[in-house]
Amino acid sequence: MFCPQCGREYAQRVNFCCHCGAAMFASAMPRKKLARSRTDKKIAGVCGGFAEYLDIDSSLVRIIWVMLALVGGWGLIGYLIAWIVMPEELAIQPAAVTAPSPSPQAATNQG
Repeated sequence: MFCPQCGREYAQRVNFCCHCGAAMFASAMPRKKLARSRTDKKIAGVCGGFAEYLDIDSSLVRIIWVMLALVGGWGLIGYLIAWIVMPEELAIQPAAVTAPSPSPQAATNQG
């Protein structure tokens, strides 16, 4: 195995080069982005977005957020700031599936 950046050779499989610090292979998982949820929302999708990003239950995030809002009001201020700053999740549009149209020959053979 060779480092793609500096060319140093390694006998074992390693994640990072100890000489230059480069990643030895690209990660297969795309990096998650923090965004407001379109599907899991009660008000603006902020709690749903945090829950998706942290891989936890959205109800737990909502309970924590309400508790922060009741203790000093920081939860309300944080929610409003997050609502303004966080972008909305990108809409995934399904690919349009078109049914094959019958050929003109098939229509004449039927009649």
